Amino acid sequence: MPEQKPETGGEQSSAERAETGLEPQGVRPAEPVVAGRARKGMFGVSDSGDTSGYGGLRLPAYTPAPAERPYGGWFDEFADQFFAALSENNLPAETVQQITVDRGEITLYVDKQHLVQACQILRDDAGLRFELCSSVSGVDYGPEVPQRLHSVYHLTSMTYRRRIRLEVTLDIEDPHVPSVVAVYPTADWQERETYDMFGIVYDGHPALTRILMPDDWDGFPQRKDYPLGGIPVEYKGAEIPPPDQRRSYS
Repeated sequence: MPEQKPETGGEQSSAERAETGLEPQGVRPAEPVVAGRARKGMFGVSDSGDTSGYGGLRLPAYTPAPAERPYGGWFDEFADQFFAALSENNLPAETVQQITVDRGEITLYVDKQHLVQACQILRDDAGLRFELCSSVSGVDYGPEVPQRLHSVYHLTSMTYRRRIRLEVTLDIEDPHVPSVVAVYPTADWQERETYDMFGIVYDGHPALTRILMPDDWDGFPQRKDYPLGGIPVEYKGAEIPPPDQRRSYS
């Protein structure tokens, strides 16, 4: 079935929005968001433990550049509606720090101070209607990347059959971000899992406790600086050492 589009009767055009200050012109931070890093090997193992056969793999860092209008497809119509809704709700345009369009998907990097209000607008505005938060997850780009922790939200509009991604960037020293559970109840256990694995603290969550690891577990297993570790495994009479104690292959 063809994509349903929101009613736009009586709304300003893109040019009119630009004249009235509603057009998201130059939506990008002073420094573009870093969302990638160079890779060595398949699993980040060095000096020991690489039995994958990918020890020689080298990939340069890749970070999609900030997008410029026209974004293409329905992205421009969505951006117009969203920035108009931000203005109507007295939120600054700087709520969105950067917009990226890559591989047919649109990502909005959002200031964490306005995250909850932005989500409520995205859910409730008649021209947006992103009713479902289908996923909350985390990313750690490693110690060499500024604001290395990202909290990622996938929002779905069942009304208009659209999907967008929100991201919030965080410093490892202050990994706090407001919880969106009050807006999207489905984020409850997803925020808990992201906290458990990445150590991102969702302020205001109704019960932010570990969900996969024991309550007294030390550290966050999916951070890039978490030790690989492991335990020896016996297999067909042979003892296989943990990954960080295996020999490497050149």
